[in-house]
Amino acid sequence: MKLSKFCNKISLILQALWCAVLYFIIEALCRHSVVEAWDYMTGKPLVFAYNTAFIFTTMLIVYLFHRRFFWRTVVSVFWLFLGIVNCILLMNRVTPFTGPDLHMLTDGIAIMQKYLPFYGVVIGCILIGLVLLGLLIVFIKGPKYQQKIKYRYVIPLVIVGFVAFGGVTQLALEKRVLSNYFGNIAFAYEDYGYPYCLATTIFNTGISQPRDYSEEEIQRIEKTEDNLPETKEDGKRPNILFLQLESFFDPTLVNYLNISEDPIPNFRKLMEEYSSGYYKVPSVGAGTANTEFETITGMSLHYFGPGEYPYKSILKETTCESVPYVLKNLGYSTHAVHNNEANFYGRRSVFPNLGFDTFTSEEYMEKENLQNPLGWVKDSVLTDEILKCLDSTEGPDYVYTISVQGHGDYPSEPILDNPEITVSGSPTEEQDCKWEYYVNQIHEMDQFVKELTDALAEYPEDVILVMYGDHLPTMGLTVEDLKNKYLFQTEYVIWDNMGLTKKDENLASYQVAAEVLDRVGIHEGTIMKYHQARRNTKNYQVDLETLQYDVLYGKRYAYGGENPFERVKMRMGLYDVTLDSIRLVSDSDWTYYIQGTNFTPSSQVKLNGEWYDTAYVSPTMLVISGTELSDFDRLAVVQRSNSSTRKALSKSFDRSVYALYDSKWKVPEA
Repeated sequence: MKLSKFCNKISLILQALWCAVLYFIIEALCRHSVVEAWDYMTGKPLVFAYNTAFIFTTMLIVYLFHRRFFWRTVVSVFWLFLGIVNCILLMNRVTPFTGPDLHMLTDGIAIMQKYLPFYGVVIGCILIGLVLLGLLIVFIKGPKYQQKIKYRYVIPLVIVGFVAFGGVTQLALEKRVLSNYFGNIAFAYEDYGYPYCLATTIFNTGISQPRDYSEEEIQRIEKTEDNLPETKEDGKRPNILFLQLESFFDPTLVNYLNISEDPIPNFRKLMEEYSSGYYKVPSVGAGTANTEFETITGMSLHYFGPGEYPYKSILKETTCESVPYVLKNLGYSTHAVHNNEANFYGRRSVFPNLGFDTFTSEEYMEKENLQNPLGWVKDSVLTDEILKCLDSTEGPDYVYTISVQGHGDYPSEPILDNPEITVSGSPTEEQDCKWEYYVNQIHEMDQFVKELTDALAEYPEDVILVMYGDHLPTMGLTVEDLKNKYLFQTEYVIWDNMGLTKKDENLASYQVAAEVLDRVGIHEGTIMKYHQARRNTKNYQVDLETLQYDVLYGKRYAYGGENPFERVKMRMGLYDVTLDSIRLVSDSDWTYYIQGTNFTPSSQVKLNGEWYDTAYVSPTMLVISGTELSDFDRLAVVQRSNSSTRKALSKSFDRSVYALYDSKWKVPEA
């Protein structure tokens, strides 16, 4: 009894100590290392203390209840659960658990199925059940605070605690103990702690309303664009292509690397012959979708919340002015091409809000099984897919292509047989292995660049091709490691077959589209025109922030108060998958050959509405076996997602086996 009274007297001290221990456990889980958590705690004591104070502040609510031990347990389990979720996610992906991921918490089974094997899901469910049972026991049997709670004192003290923590947060930001801008969200979590970063990505999103925001201010900004010429009306429009190269940059810029030969000779040659320069990007080591967002929309990520992905926030809710929408008004067809799964970064849902007519993901590519050792589809498959987009229409095309071959996480042990290029000079042997793998991947990407430009050089229409790296690779690079002394940039080149004048300058990813449109005489779109008229002028960034707020979050004064962009009925793939006929070829195991068009390895049969094991043979033939089909069975061929959901990417048009059966069909050679 005396011990209980004593503990109650020093409960705030004991609670603070427990919060420090709990936070240490959380960081050890997130970093997958007790040693790294210790180094973080001792190396950044102020950040560690701040995050401990964060957890402590959330735990102040326990003083409003008699069952304090129970509520401390609940809050502790909540934080520990968040730490475990992040731990599991970081075993399967580069980016940590963020605010936009919270929707997955509404379906705990879904998140476990996505990132755990089946036995892991079972164990997870058992553990959750045990935790809930334990909480119930603590609620019933746990100790209670026996004295009367003096709410007239306790409630103000709790409020003061929360307010004081807000003041500490502001002070920490002013003193740069914390940051509210994340160039690389994974690094930010390591630098500023999991609780702070998670809360920031939840509550600090979107663009804040500028102080002087008004209709008059938007009109003033738009008047500064009056010096632009009118868009050329000669009717001749070039095809405009963008190629975003995954983690592509010049590794010879790394001071400590010794590379046996130039890994990107073709890209370097193009930079010497065509317009080129450094390319400022919004992220380091990850964040492909954010460089993509800036390049497509002309909007800067600097004004959004720290670590925010507009693809996971505002673009899930509304359409957005973009280059595709601007060009569609000039007769362009707009295409997206990506040699990775359609649902990566939610692109399948987002691209219709950016104005794309078609989206060809890896599930719609005949050669999707051509992969590098890490399982990413090689970029060489993209040449044919880009040309197909150009050939699919009579008019001009805008094609935005996202490559994936250079994606990490790079192996720390040798996995390449006789690598063409060797690398040394890294601080560790493991780093040398990572660099050697990476360098050989971008060397293949460089060869793809040559294949693509050679093919486009022969194309009978005018073409402009913008190529750039989306961010530096995930190698833990620092400013001191690079000759150019800047982490937030790669390089770009604007290739063309039109004889455009070479113009070398450094550009930000949100500026390049406006620059390209300006060179071909297109002056349309609120954001594009703004960049063309105002780049390098006074208050350029201030007015850009105001304009971005207006068109995304404000009253849309720039559009007369309405959103003029309707969500596009985007089609997956350029051409329909057709199911033409079926033939029994073996009644011993009931093997059937299915004939059609545009099949890929992701084409799968649906039998009577259920997925059926399917073997891909060629673009015109699939094979199923194991079940005798009757005339009344319903059959369909559907493109199935390669994401964890494995859902259909296209509609299912069932046909009866009777209507499809063809006894005279000659089986084509595979």
